[in-house]
Amino acid sequence: MSDPIEILEADLDNESHQQAVLAMINEYACDAFGQSRPLDDDVKQSLVGELRDHPTTHIMLAYSGEEPVGIAVCFRGFSTFKAKPLLNIHDLGVHRDHRGQGIGWKLLDAAERKARELGCCRLTLEVADLNAARQLYRRFGFVGDDQATAEQKSWFMDKHFD
Repeated sequence: MSDPIEILEADLDNESHQQAVLAMINEYACDAFGQSRPLDDDVKQSLVGELRDHPTTHIMLAYSGEEPVGIAVCFRGFSTFKAKPLLNIHDLGVHRDHRGQGIGWKLLDAAERKARELGCCRLTLEVADLNAARQLYRRFGFVGDDQATAEQKSWFMDKHFD
C-alpha cells in the first residue's frame, strides 16, 4: 500500500523543498506537455532563487511519504474587471509514476484554498489542447472557451469564486 498523499505549501528557504521544486519542475519539463526535455543547466541553477524572489509565487508540493510526486506553481495576478486578485496555476505536474491517484485534484484543491485565503476572485490556468488534464480541470469546475478553432493549441480556463 502506498503512503498517503500530503500537500503542503513550499518554503523556498527550506533546502529539501528547494530540491523537491527543482526535481518536480524538471520532471514536468521532460513531459510532452512541458518541453519534452530537461531544464537547461542555467535554469536549474537560477530557478529556485528566482521563484523565491518573485513576490507573487505560491507553490504547492505533493508528497508520498518523503518523495515529492506533484507540484502546482502559482502566481498571484489581478482582475481589473473585479478589482480583486486572482491566482494563476502556471504549472501543474504529477510524476508519471503517480498519475491516476487523485494527486492533481489534491493540488488543485490546495491552490483553490490558497486563492480563497488570499481573497482572490478566481483561479486561472492555461492547458494544451491535447492534454488529457483538461477533463480533470472541467470536473474540478474550470470552464473554458468551447468555441476554439482547430488551430488552437491551448485553452485558457478559469474558475470563478463569485
